[in-house]
Amino acid sequence: MRALIAMSGGVDSSVAALLMKERGWDCVGCTMRLYDGPPPEEGRQSCCSLDDVEDARSVAFRLGLPYYVFNFTEEFREKVIQKFADSYRQGLTPNPCIDCNRSMKFSALYRRAQALDCSHIVTGHYARIERGGDRWLLKRAVNREKDQSYVLYCLSQEELAHSFFPLGELSKEQVRELARQGGFVNAAKPDSQDICFAPDGDYAKVVRQYGGEPGPGPYVDGQGRVLGEHQGIIHYTVGQHRGLGLGYHERLYVCRICPESNTVVLGGAEELLRRRVLTEDFNWVSMAPTPEPFRCTAKLRYRGRECPATAFPEEGGRLRLEFDEPQRAPAPGQAAVLYGGDLVLGGGTICRE
Repeated sequence: MRALIAMSGGVDSSVAALLMKERGWDCVGCTMRLYDGPPPEEGRQSCCSLDDVEDARSVAFRLGLPYYVFNFTEEFREKVIQKFADSYRQGLTPNPCIDCNRSMKFSALYRRAQALDCSHIVTGHYARIERGGDRWLLKRAVNREKDQSYVLYCLSQEELAHSFFPLGELSKEQVRELARQGGFVNAAKPDSQDICFAPDGDYAKVVRQYGGEPGPGPYVDGQGRVLGEHQGIIHYTVGQHRGLGLGYHERLYVCRICPESNTVVLGGAEELLRRRVLTEDFNWVSMAPTPEPFRCTAKLRYRGRECPATAFPEEGGRLRLEFDEPQRAPAPGQAAVLYGGDLVLGGGTICRE
């Protein structure tokens, strides 16, 4: 059996390659060249740099693997960066890591794997894949602190059938120890923290580069009364309270962003609470599609708290969540991911109602 290992240059994907080779797989290493922008500032760690390519190449050489660098910059620009910029102009808060997994790592890369006669894609994600009855199951990592199942909810049954996550049973400390034992150059390398195409954290600059920036407009309250002027809707996300530039007698938060009127609606903390959340483009993962309501827990952001809810499937790929307790600041554009114990049941994009 032959596997294509997606090697980012970090310690996780390097150890994934090591484990697959130890299991007797015929392995091919590769790095996806996704972004050709400037390197991150000193002290910041991102992916896709030239140093990352050299680290991945070094590990592949040490393991005796064939190694390729695939240029996917054009496809990444169109399907991830442009979508990111368009989403901010629409008043949404996108998650580009999910879009990268959906469009690049488990789609474009799998097509390249097939061209190399590889049956599987292997990544260093902390999650697990198992077979359960007639369905492939996506499960959380054993190490909950490192679990990355949230950003993998978009995988189809076909993609799960041809993917491996060898790190799903391991802790980060175990992964680093295996890298040290293997003599890997990146054994102590810090994890990447930033979005590769915005390593300085300036999202507005990305939006300006990819289609322009909407101009200033009014801050309004829930009754439509003007409270001041905002810089442009791309500078805000639901739940934000810093950087509003208003000297107001009470703390205000961004409650809604309205691109059609170029307004940002502000309110108090209680106005951020929502018991009902609507999602679109819902992807059924470990659970087969059903028209019936069901109980689950759900997360509305990657580092968010998991909370009990009832899910109500609707027509047109939508699913409505009714939480037992109100949730703070569900942001349109982010993902709502549903769990049943360790199983990822499915997920969708939070949309405006």
